[in-house]
Amino acid sequence: MKRVELEKKVISENERLARANREKYAKEGTFVLNLVSSPGSGKTMLIEETAKRLRDELRMLVLTGDIMTENDARRVARHGVDAVQITTGGACHLDAKMVDKKLTPYKDRPFDLVIVENVGNLVCPAPYDLGEDLKVLLIAVGEGDDKPLKYPPMVAASEVLVVNKTDLVEYVDSDPDAIIENAMRIKPDLTVFKVSCKTGDGLEEWIEWLKSRLAEKRQTRASAQG
Repeated sequence: MKRVELEKKVISENERLARANREKYAKEGTFVLNLVSSPGSGKTMLIEETAKRLRDELRMLVLTGDIMTENDARRVARHGVDAVQITTGGACHLDAKMVDKKLTPYKDRPFDLVIVENVGNLVCPAPYDLGEDLKVLLIAVGEGDDKPLKYPPMVAASEVLVVNKTDLVEYVDSDPDAIIENAMRIKPDLTVFKVSCKTGDGLEEWIEWLKSRLAEKRQTRASAQG
């Protein structure tokens, strides 16, 4: 019982901080994504390809979460965008406090797009709101068509599904459409993309969607300001 009460308290405090983060992002007109996936599904590569295409149009900041190393932040920074590593030291997910702490030095530098790359895990990050606009779930071709059915809380917590590494279809026993079908059994209104960061297939649709959602957020902000 004490363990359950402690967990509720931790999540409750996280929700409070997440609300504060979200209010701040709304005032600034910043669009924030929380990318979640298993290890090796291609989150960092998707961020790299996104940075290449948007760095000249948008002010972009990337927070990369890992248990150890700063490898991913270095990879992303090569593409000319601000990148900051969050090293959890053992925690299997990011939380709103970690994100806020890393964003504090940038409080006087408004960004159009913030992408948070969560720790590779399809269990722990599901209940933790970071203050993001959307959770984006990546599942790579080859992970198994039934991957969404094995991790329904993460699917239910996400608004977007990206089926990644479609270039591998001919080499693995996996069907991107089956992955999508299984995910939509859990959450029928998912926005879905099929992409290959290696060949570029599907990336333009992803980029155009990002820009349209940012434009929507800016319009909402302008309307709220009168």
